[in-house]
Amino acid sequence: MNELKSWLSIADDSDFSIYNLPFGIYSIKGGRKQAGIAIGDQVVDLVGLAENQMIDLAPCFFEHEYLNEFINLGKGVTSKLRLEVQKLLSDENSPLRNHPELLIDQKDVTMHMPVRVGDYTDFYSSIEHATNVGKMFRDPENALLPNWKHIPVGYHGRASSIVVSGVPIHRPMGQVLPKEAEVPVFEASSRVDFELEMGFVIGKNTALGDRIAADQAEDYIFGKVLFNDWSARDIQKWEYVPLGPFLAKNFGSSISPWVVTMEALEPFRVAGPKQDPEVLSYLKTKGERNIDINLEVAIAPEGVEEQIVSRSNFKYMYWNMAQQLAHHTVNGCDVHVGDMMASGTISGPNPDSYGSMLELAWAGTQPLKMKDGSERKFIHDGDTVIMRGFAKKEGKRVGFGEVRSQILPAKK
Repeated sequence: MNELKSWLSIADDSDFSIYNLPFGIYSIKGGRKQAGIAIGDQVVDLVGLAENQMIDLAPCFFEHEYLNEFINLGKGVTSKLRLEVQKLLSDENSPLRNHPELLIDQKDVTMHMPVRVGDYTDFYSSIEHATNVGKMFRDPENALLPNWKHIPVGYHGRASSIVVSGVPIHRPMGQVLPKEAEVPVFEASSRVDFELEMGFVIGKNTALGDRIAADQAEDYIFGKVLFNDWSARDIQKWEYVPLGPFLAKNFGSSISPWVVTMEALEPFRVAGPKQDPEVLSYLKTKGERNIDINLEVAIAPEGVEEQIVSRSNFKYMYWNMAQQLAHHTVNGCDVHVGDMMASGTISGPNPDSYGSMLELAWAGTQPLKMKDGSERKFIHDGDTVIMRGFAKKEGKRVGFGEVRSQILPAKK
């Protein structure tokens, strides 16, 4: 990673360093939504850069309510634009220094959904998470189902209920089978859970019938976000046989507002876990396909200081993004710019690195103690869950900010 320095004052622990420059959609005091880039604690006004001819794109590409149209220009354009902004922010003689109005304090903006999500798929790709769940609910000696090491297991979720950080989620209602009962009841879920995940945004369209090869899959990925895949474990337990998640998952998913590009994450690649048995040829990848991203989850009961309950890492994933996308399209399923793919719960090898309350409190048998003396088996009304993530190497940091959302009581 080449040494870069911005003429802006940027904190050493800022997620939005000169090496990052993620894209997002923001507005100021109820004004129009438009595209920007995060740098330190500020937002670069891309419309303003274009109007002042500091970048080689017209303002119209940044005046949409979502990044889809910009992303659809292709990486040849979007990557070039990011490098142009990087130069403007690092060149001592930059014309941007004469236009301070084009740098807006992040505290003065409202962030919005960065992309218009057409379709959403959630995977189940952490071997630690899948093993923990299998031990709890199936067979401790044979926790993984026979197909798990052969295919990146996934399911199609609901795009309409993906929301940006800060939007509260209401506790879902649904059918629950009480302990030792034979018939279900309709009630509010008492086992609302978070799932620590990362999402990636599709950056290139395919046609129905096309397949994406694993060694070309990352050409179709624009960037990544933090992803909280909310779950209702009691509703899920009753409904998931035979077709898997439905109402237990589609009541809400929360994402971070800034999309970190694959180019920014390139220096943090690492090798993934050894895959045994050998995967089929269409799933084989070469080189370092996992990414070393430190992740943490905190819970803040209403009026109480937050408490970190999990520290994990994206590098633990058994199935990588290229394999997930290759498998998703191997049957000819088409994907489109803005589609969202989530990793599945990211759990590490140790109990403090588990990525859900289901695991951290071991199905409610080992409650977590909060700073106010209360206990948590699952998430309570009023609790805010905060997820953060960053990569760091040789003193250079690329982060995602955070995704935070509060659980509100069920709507009656």
